[in-house]
Amino acid sequence: MQSKNHHPFTEGLLSWYRQHARELPWRQTQDPYAIWLSEIVLQQTRVAQGLPYYLKLLEVFPTVKSLADSDESVLFRHWQGLGYYSRARNLHKTAKLVVSKYQGNFPTTYDSLIQLPGVGPYTAAAIASFAFGEAKPVVDGNVFRILARYFGIETDILHSSARKEFTEVAQELIPPDQAAEFNQAIMDFGSLQCSPAPLCASCPLSVTCFAFQEKRVQDFPVKQKKVKQRNRYFNYFIIEQGNKILVRERKEKDIWSGLWEFYLVESQQEEDLENLLEIDENLSLFLQGSSVQSLKSPKIHLLSHQKIHCRAWHIQVPDNLDIKVQEGFQWMRPVDFEKLGKSVLLLNLITDNLQMQIFNDSMPR
Repeated sequence: MQSKNHHPFTEGLLSWYRQHARELPWRQTQDPYAIWLSEIVLQQTRVAQGLPYYLKLLEVFPTVKSLADSDESVLFRHWQGLGYYSRARNLHKTAKLVVSKYQGNFPTTYDSLIQLPGVGPYTAAAIASFAFGEAKPVVDGNVFRILARYFGIETDILHSSARKEFTEVAQELIPPDQAAEFNQAIMDFGSLQCSPAPLCASCPLSVTCFAFQEKRVQDFPVKQKKVKQRNRYFNYFIIEQGNKILVRERKEKDIWSGLWEFYLVESQQEEDLENLLEIDENLSLFLQGSSVQSLKSPKIHLLSHQKIHCRAWHIQVPDNLDIKVQEGFQWMRPVDFEKLGKSVLLLNLITDNLQMQIFNDSMPR
């Protein structure tokens, strides 16, 4: 039941939502596990991309205990393609914590939820409001954009003070008795109506929207220039001997930590094979009597602040060549490597070269 004391923004938003709400599976439940899982999947991921992953993860790990009891590599395998793998690591860590510390029951308040690994203010507010009805507003890029336009807020959304300011505004707007509906409404409103290219002509809030009335819609939200992307040059070598390939798990504090890859030489710029041999002396050991084939590779792979330039070669090492394997590397059958978590870049590299016999026999299509 609507309260006559609701702000006009809230009234208009809820009215719009009742006509345009998206039907999403995590909105059909108050199970905090399912809601938490959906929120982690949807971090940095659009609904259309994340939905099949969410459904699959819920099928494979129907309860928080089943997730906690699973091997991390199994989770990584099903997470493959979603990117931002720190989310998957925190997902596993939180599941174990909920089982060990909370006997498998999620904390019921925003203040306790936000203490969980990988759970920030937005996710904590979503779980608290959807599962437990707590009046905590979700605040993300969509909410920044909506509130900045509607109220004419000039604060740079990348400034350290922005989240606190926008959260305070949203807290004034969220109705205590309709917290879940308000948060779901503002999520959909940002995705469908007040998007970066807004549909102002059909917007029920345009009459009282500062940006629309002042013809300044594209001025909001205020945002400083993006961080310049860093160029990196990855040279992968698929080193094969005796129907096995040389692979390793990335351990360093860098992108794709915890994922598996082929032998990698990173260079400062694009280099030919001769120069790469000078950069990495160990590489020359694999070329003794070996055949080398240049592979088709994804030229550029874009991350949020990095642009990965990729080249790749296949080195067929003679079976009788005795090579000392460097620390961290191991020989592995492709069928076993296929089961491990890999970056999208590596998956694309494999897909582009399925004509190679070693991939054609063992890798997914």
